[in-house]
Parts: sequence; structure tokens; C-alpha cells
Amino acid sequence: MNQQTNIEPTASSFGEVSIGSAPNVSELLEGQKVVPVVVIEDEAQALGLAQALIDGGINVIEITLRNEYGVKAIEVIKNNFPEMVVLAGTVNIEAQMVAVVKAGVDGIISPGITQSLLETAKRQNIPYLPGVGTASEVMLAIEHGLTECKLFPATVVGGISALKAFNGPFSSMRFCPTGGVSADNYQDFLALPNVMCVGGSWIAPTKLVREGNWTEITALCRATFS
Repeated sequence: MNQQTNIEPTASSFGEVSIGSAPNVSELLEGQKVVPVVVIEDEAQALGLAQALIDGGINVIEITLRNEYGVKAIEVIKNNFPEMVVLAGTVNIEAQMVAVVKAGVDGIISPGITQSLLETAKRQNIPYLPGVGTASEVMLAIEHGLTECKLFPATVVGGISALKAFNGPFSSMRFCPTGGVSADNYQDFLALPNVMCVGGSWIAPTKLVREGNWTEITALCRATFS
């Protein structure tokens, strides 16, 4: 009687091309486990926030494209803080992806996953973390050679229970849960074997950024690692 071997699908199984020679997002992070997800509205906020995060021991930032200044904020921070790993978040269409690459971004994050964005990331040869919330979306990412995805909105689509369920059929996939991740639960997410990092706004809330309260943001950074 022949024994059956379970083989998890890989990019080569489907004849797809992976994301070029670009590193994974986790390689950019170099072991950092918490990614601040921020909204920046002007240059003063960009410079002040970047310095506050670095002072607090965090040199990664996800700048969301939720306003017109988002792309410019990426350029400002990369020019003034080259040691900062800058990720663009809320990238929803191809034009945004092209724009942030021109601005010097290190990697790209989307709230969802589309064929168009996957193909554009390949052409741009940029580290890409698409958002997924279902098994079918994870499978689409695997078809394109990805081994890392963003789980979004994490607590809405099942949170820790969903991640535990995904670990069986998709054991090679690693996730960055974002959306509902907070100071109260981020350590629970990080304890899972298939979670590479978490993203959240609790470290640099928009209110504190608008106030220019860099001391408090630095303190929140340090509290994350205490």
C-alpha cells in the first residue's frame, strides 16, 4: 500500500514567479517584533516622530497613506533618518505602490491582496506584505511565492484562533497581525509560532503625534520592551 505524503503548495507548484530578489519584510525588520502604524500630516510630525521612535529603541515605522502627506513623509524620514526602516501602509492601488517606491520606501504593506498589486510588487522588486483574512487569500499569496502576509483586520477575522487554524494547512506562512492589536494583547500574538511581528498604533497614537508629545511616545516604545 502506497503511503501518502502531504506536500504544502509552493510557488513552483503553480509555475508562478516569486517576488524577484527582494528580501522578505521580516528580513528588513532584523528581529524587531513591533511595527508602529502611524498617520503623519506634516514635516514636523515626520521628523519628531522618527526621532522619538529611535530614542525609544524602535527603528521601523509603517506610514499609512491615509492622507496626502503620506508619500512625502516617507521621503522626509528616509532622507533624514537613513537607519529607519520605512514601510508604506494602506497601499491599495498600483499608482500608490509606484509612488512610494520612488519616494525611497523599504517595503510595502496593503490591507488586502489583489492580482494587480502582487504583479506590481514583482515588477518593482520590493518587499511586499499583502493583507489576508481568509484561507483563499493565503493560498493566492502562496501561488505568488510569498511566505509572509499581514493578517487584517486581525481581531475581526479571528485573531489568535485564526492564526492557530492557519498554522496547520499553511505551516510555512508567517503573519503580521494588525488591526485590534494593542498593548493588552500584542504579547499573546507574538507567542504564536507563525507570527513574525505585530503592527499597531498604540505606540504612536495620532493624538500624541498631533500634540508633538515625543517624550510620551518614546516612553511607550520603551514600555513595549520592558
